[in-house]
Amino acid sequence: MSTLMYKEESYKIISKCMEVHNNLGAGFLEIVYKDALEYEFSKAGIPYQREKLYTVQYKDIILPHKFFADFVIFDKIILEIKAVSGISDQFIAQAINYLKVSGNRLALIVNFGELSLKYKRILF
Repeated sequence: MSTLMYKEESYKIISKCMEVHNNLGAGFLEIVYKDALEYEFSKAGIPYQREKLYTVQYKDIILPHKFFADFVIFDKIILEIKAVSGISDQFIAQAINYLKVSGNRLALIVNFGELSLKYKRILF
């Protein structure tokens, strides 16, 4: 039987996402959910960085364009927030690339755009 990577931390993150979704429901822009999550993480004492900047190395150079992870929680889990009709393969590919660049091993894609909260764990 396998164990989930960062099980306890993931549970805390998803429970805060559920709390936000239960209070706001679907239909808002991503930024509203991010603001609400930042409030919940702060209130719960969950360490996070919002819009964490990462650079992309290509061969022997750093590319000029950077990316910003929505949140990095517990200094090891990337949390990507969506507010769309479903989690697409494009979002999964994006999360995998974020994991490659960041050196983290787990990303959570959480979608607030559906009637019930949906999320996906991405391991790298």
